[in-house]
Formats: sequence, C-alpha cells, structure tokens
Amino acid sequence: MSHRRRWPAGVCAAVVAAGLLVAGSSALLLPETRSDVTDGRSAPHPDHRTGPSPAPGPSEQADGGGYQGAFGAFLASGPEGVQRIGHLERWLGGANLRVGHTYLPGDLWSNIEGRPEFLRSWARWRQADEDRMFVLNVPMLERNEDGVPDHQVRRMLRAGAEGSFDHHFETLGQRLVRLGVPDTIVVLGWEMNGTTYTHRCAPDPAAWKAYWKRIVTTMREVPGQRFQFDFAPNRGRDAIPWTQCYPGDDVVDIIGMDSYDQPPGDSFDDHVNQPYGLKHQVDFAAARGKPISYPEWGLFRNGDNAEYMRRMIGWMKEHKPLYQTISDYCPHGVWQCRSNPRSSAVFRQQLSSDVQVPPQPPTPTPTPTPTPPVVPTPPAPTPPRPEASCMPIPLSPWAQKWVDPERLPCVRYDWREWYDRDWSDYHDRGHDWREWVPRG
Repeated sequence: MSHRRRWPAGVCAAVVAAGLLVAGSSALLLPETRSDVTDGRSAPHPDHRTGPSPAPGPSEQADGGGYQGAFGAFLASGPEGVQRIGHLERWLGGANLRVGHTYLPGDLWSNIEGRPEFLRSWARWRQADEDRMFVLNVPMLERNEDGVPDHQVRRMLRAGAEGSFDHHFETLGQRLVRLGVPDTIVVLGWEMNGTTYTHRCAPDPAAWKAYWKRIVTTMREVPGQRFQFDFAPNRGRDAIPWTQCYPGDDVVDIIGMDSYDQPPGDSFDDHVNQPYGLKHQVDFAAARGKPISYPEWGLFRNGDNAEYMRRMIGWMKEHKPLYQTISDYCPHGVWQCRSNPRSSAVFRQQLSSDVQVPPQPPTPTPTPTPTPPVVPTPPAPTPPRPEASCMPIPLSPWAQKWVDPERLPCVRYDWREWYDRDWSDYHDRGHDWREWVPRG
C-alpha cells in the first residue's frame, strides 16, 4: 500500500488555483458535493487555529472501557500529525492514543537520515508520557517511490549489503537518541514483498536480507539506543512470499503486517486464512516468541465496509498486537475521511473509551384513536431563498441557455476552508472530486 507524503506549500498553492479553474469550467459536470454525510464526528480536517475541539458530551464520557491495547493513527507526517492526536482522542470520548506514527520521506538520503526539524515535534510528544510509543517508518533506499526498475533495485540492494549506506542509518540512530527517542519502533523497509517501493525484496531476496541485517546492526551500535525493529510485509503473497524476505530472529523484534480491505481475498475470512495472511502472521510470530503489530490497516477497495472494520478490530482484540495504527486518510480512514460513515461509527464504538449509548425504552402498543375529520390546510408560504455565500461563476450565453438561473453554479469564497485543507491524501482519494471541490 503506497504511502503518500504531504505536498510542499508551493505545490498546494498551485493545486488550489487549479482547483478553482476546474470548478469554474466543469461546474456542470461535477457530481454534487455530499455535505450531508455526517455521523457526529469532527470535521475531516480540524481547524487547529481555533483551539481544541469541544469536550465530549454527557453520552460520550469515558468510563475506562473500549479497546485495551496500544493504538493510534497515522494522521499526517509532520507537526500537524502530532496536533491532531488530541482532536482524535476527544472524538473517541477521551480515549488515550498511546501510539504516534509517522514516515520519513524516502526521496533523498538526507531525509532518510531524519532531519531534526521533522522529528522534533514527535519526540516531544513521546517524551510527555512514558507509556507512549513512537513508530517511525524508515525507507531502506532513496528514490523510494520513483518506480526504479528491478535491475537498478538489485544493484542498490547489493551495495547496501556491502555497507555503502551504513553511514546514513548511523546518522539516523544518533539523531533519534539525541532527540530523546532512543526506544523508537523502526518499521524498516515496510511492504517489502510488494512492488510499490524501491526497497522491495523480490529483485534479490538474499541481498535484501543481508542489507536489513547491516542496517539493524549499524543502528544497534549507536550508544544509548533501545530501538525495536518491526518487519511489516503486505498481507498475502504479493510479488514474493514475505517469509522469503524474513532476515532472521536476531535482527527482528516485532512481526507486523499491513492489511487493508482489498484483495487478495474477497472476505475477512479470506484475509485470515489465505497463504501468508493474518493467521500465518500470528502463527509465524508465536513460533518465534515475538509480538505482532499492524502499522497500517484500513478501508480500501470495498469502500465503506463496516463488516471489515468490525472483524479487523475483533481480530486485534483477540490477538493483542503490541500496537496498531489505522491509516486515517481517504479512502482508508474513519475520522479525517467523510466517505466512510458506517465504518466510522463502528470504529468509534469499538475503540472509544467508551461512547455510551443510552438504552431505548420499549415501544408502547399504540391505542386506536378515532380518525379526526380532514380540514384543508392552507399552503405554507415559501421561505425566502437564502443568499448564497459564494461567488457566481460567469457562464457563456450558450451555457446560460441550459442552466436554470436559480441554480447557477458558484464557488464558495471562504478561503479558510482551502487554507486548512490537508492535501497530503489527494492522490489516495481515487479522484473523488466531492472530497475537495469547494462546497457551494
């Protein structure tokens, strides 16, 4: 499952401008924006400039129940991801999100080394509570999402296995220790059994395993470190069985798995029982005396699938992973994504601490009553149409012939909504324009 990084500010500005042009030129073609899909949660991208979200109401007070394991969510890569943790906790009725999760960019070695300005806010969050966990996905190679061909990947893996890149990971380890997060959980070379990333295993499994061992050995030699290394393949076989990439018990601390609601498998039972599926992961870890984890999971190809959400949470309650973090952005998420209201309700009910639902009184048996005479009711006056809080789009004379003057398209000009919007998940929304077009 490909992870998308937050876009730079300049790119965001260009996208906003392009979005306005598209909204103006294609207003007659775009589907209606679904502003009515809500389930009582916070806005998908909370406004961090206006203070914290409201405290939960009387029916949402925490009573110590809910999910008992360590969990969190990937909410954004940078400081905004840290800020949103508190908002998600409030939405979950005061639940304690013990896991903070982010990804190092895999474009350049200088970013894989972990820039202190990128990591500092996460380190401060971790240090504020000794029970918290900091989970960091670390690419093994630069140009990690550039579609590098297999023959180049093979050459890069062999160079890594020979020690050519040791200094980058030594620098990363030293920086994590200096920042006060020497116990970081490092999800190294995740989804290695797939085809998305340059750090994939299939082009040369032997070199990949040797390279993993060098990285772990290098980082464990940093004074003061207490890192844990998480081996986290995709669920299922993918391009290569993940067991063929396993580098050895001595260099793996946790056996994770990224498991989205997508093939292979047509049902959650398939996800469990398929070769190299969830059951295989649990059995593989138990045979080695190692804990399991789910660094990435969430909805995907089957849309708003409440049954998957219920079963996946139930699986984790049963098998007690060391930690789990849902990918909370569209199309996978439940809080920052409005497209999944049914699954959102299940997630909130299962992981809240606790959302209390008042019991419903029994429905009384209705008593027959005589039918009153029908009295004609005068028609109610039509309420005045509220003025649109948006800027009308000028149309050509030809287009005006086809559009009702009362329903002219317009663009909302409340720029705060554009300013606050998180564009990091734009590519992962499946081009569902309803998620980002301005609401008129």
